[in-house]
Amino acid sequence: MRISVPAALTTLFLSLSAPFTPIFVGDPAAAARAAVFLELSPSTVPAGDEVGLRASCDDNLKAATVSSGLFGSVTVAPRFGFLTATARVASSTRPGDYRIDLSCPDGGAVSATLHVVAKVQPARGPATGGGGTAPERRAPLLIGSGLAVIAVAIGLGVFSLRRRRLG
Repeated sequence: MRISVPAALTTLFLSLSAPFTPIFVGDPAAAARAAVFLELSPSTVPAGDEVGLRASCDDNLKAATVSSGLFGSVTVAPRFGFLTATARVASSTRPGDYRIDLSCPDGGAVSATLHVVAKVQPARGPATGGGGTAPERRAPLLIGSGLAVIAVAIGLGVFSLRRRRLG
C-alpha cells in the first residue's frame, strides 16, 4: 500500500496534536471566564504607596469597578485594550493581605490579593565612606590639586607647541 507524502504528513500531524486537542477546541464558557481578570502592579506595596490596577472584562469598552476596604471604590476605565486605574493605599493601613474585587458591568467578577507591608524609612544613609561623606573635608584640597595639575599640563602643552614653531 502506497501512502502519499501529504497524507502521511496529515496523519503525523493529527497523531501529534491529539493530546493538545482540548487546548484548540475549548469550552467557550471557560474562555469567557479566562477573559475576566484583575492584575495588581506591584502585588506587594508599602502602606501609603500607589498600586496599579489592570483588569479585563468580557467587553473592555465599558468601565468597571474595583473595590476594597483599603481604598474604597475605584473605576477602571478602558485604555489600550484593558481597564486601568491607580489607587493609593492609606498610609495608616496595617501590614497584611487584603482582598481586591473587580465587578464587571456584565456581571462578571474576580478577586485578587494585595500584600501591604510596613513602610520603613532609613534613619541615615549607608556608611559607604569616601568622598564628601568623610569626616575630614578633603574635597576642596583634592579639587584644587586636580585643577592645578590640569593647568600645568595645559601650560606645558602650549610651551611645547611654541618651542616647535621657533626651532
